[in-house]
Parts: sequence; structure tokens; C-alpha cells
Amino acid sequence: MRVWAALRAAGTVPGGFRERFEFGGRDVASWFPRHMAKGLRKMRLALRRADCLVEVHDARIPLSGRNPALQEALGIRPHVLVLNKMDLADPRRQPAVLEQLRQQGCSHVVFTDCQRDANVRKVVPMVARLVAESPRYHSAKSSEHNILVIGVPNAGKSSLINSLRRLHLKKGKATAVGGEPGITKAVLSRIQVCEKPLMYLVDTPGVLPPKLGDVETGMKLALCGAIRDHLVGEDVMADYLLYTLNKQQQFGYVQRYGLGQACDHVEPLLKHVALTQGRTQKVKVLTGTGNVNMMMLNYPAAAYEFLRDFRAGRLGRVTLD
Repeated sequence: MRVWAALRAAGTVPGGFRERFEFGGRDVASWFPRHMAKGLRKMRLALRRADCLVEVHDARIPLSGRNPALQEALGIRPHVLVLNKMDLADPRRQPAVLEQLRQQGCSHVVFTDCQRDANVRKVVPMVARLVAESPRYHSAKSSEHNILVIGVPNAGKSSLINSLRRLHLKKGKATAVGGEPGITKAVLSRIQVCEKPLMYLVDTPGVLPPKLGDVETGMKLALCGAIRDHLVGEDVMADYLLYTLNKQQQFGYVQRYGLGQACDHVEPLLKHVALTQGRTQKVKVLTGTGNVNMMMLNYPAAAYEFLRDFRAGRLGRVTLD
């Protein structure tokens, strides 16, 4: 808010921004990859052996995109919601988010940053307490805890497992991580993350809801990397991100790119990014005297740069919900 006030005082914020975003009748059904249906079936089978579910979701979209296909399982087993990447989300939104989740029946919530292990220590004690207070599903005689880790793609499930191993076993990576959705492609064997209590976690592929419900939910998932950019389109994603930042009065992009003022439309922003950061491409142009090579601004590359800066937190801490 202080940034907004300073920009307003300097005359760098226009008087009004778009009040709604036009999605242009996009079909979100095509954003659900076919292989995810197979992954969802395997996860349902794995649920039978789970004592507790740890659902990992992106803290920037705490209310959007959680998979309703797993709600039946969440209702009968202990469930912990880990909102990861808290370092990228607006901390001022946390109380309101927790209250909304509580109203939805989700009372065991932990905000984490698995890159720095922040708050990750809270996960194992919470899981152990919930399992101890609940009926055991796989074997009443067993003292080990079998935990199924679920969530949308690229929310940080593998990072959470590796973070827990670092903290409780002093061991390194057990599962690969990446900034693109789809790094974990199969339901893996159990991975030990703690000795006392003896606790095993099973990493699973990220699975989107088969029906996203609306285009805006899909757009938020895409901005956070849960849906591959090319399925949605970097240009429309960049435009929706700009619309959202302006709506929330988050003008970090003005300072980041050295703009004269905030933009209501994405074209001047991308032009400025392309010019200042050298995002150009060589294009052949047919003329009356033959082919001529010309350098033109690369708008898709500029859009990707804008998205990447958001995902890295370089435009400020933003919660999209």
C-alpha cells in the first residue's frame, strides 16, 4: 500500500484500471493432460494403505485448484494441508486464508517454505498427533506411519519430502524436484523421513482437478506453474497477471522494470521489457529485392520474463486468491 501511495503521489498510477478480465471463451478442458487420469486412479489405490494425507498446495492460491476428486478420502482420514512457497505469498492474507479454510472444514494447516525449511518442523508432530488420535487404517498393530503426499503439479511435494529428510534424518534428496509441472511421474515406493516416530512418505504425481470449474481458476494454477504455459498461452497469462497485480495495487513491476507509470494493458509493458532486456528475434522479411533479415521485439520472450519474475517473487509477495 505504501508503494501504491508513493506511485500515486508521483503521478505514475493511472486513475483507473480494468474492472474485469475478458477470457475470450477459452476451453479449460484441454488444460487437463490425459496422463493425470491414470495418476489419479493410482493415488486412490494408494489411499488404502495411508494413515494420513499430506496435501501440498501453493500458498499463492490457497483456495483455488484443490482437487475435489480427493475430498471423499480427505473426509475419512487425518489430513494436513501444507501451503508451500509461503515466501512468495502475501503474509497479510494469512489470517483471512486460515479463516476461510476453517469454514471449509480444513483446520490443520501449515505454511511452509521448503527451500529454507521454514515451518517444516511443524509437519511431523502434527501428523503424528493426528494419527495417534485417529483409527489406524492399514494395521492397528504397526507402529510406523504411512503418509501419502498429494497435490497439484509443481506445488513442492518432492521439496517437502527432501526438507523433512534433511531435518529429521540429516540426509539429502530422495526425490527429484523441478520448476516445471510433471517432474514426479509415478507413485513411488515409500521414503523414510523420520526415525521417531517411524514415518514413511509416498510422493505422488501432481494431479489437477479433472474439471477446473472456471477459466480464472485455471489461469491462477497456470501462473503458479501447475499447468504448462504453452497450454494456456504466455501472452494471455501475462495479461491476466498484470490485471491481477493492478487490481491488488501491487505495483512492484513498475519499479522492477523502470516504467514511467503503471500499465493497464500488457502490450506497452512487454514492449518495454523486450527493449530494456534485449528480448529480440531475427525475422526474414520478403521484399521486392529479396529476403531481408530484420531484428524484431520478441513479445513471447518478454511475456515469459514477466511470468518468471512473478514466480521468483521479484515483483513482490502476491496471493492470487
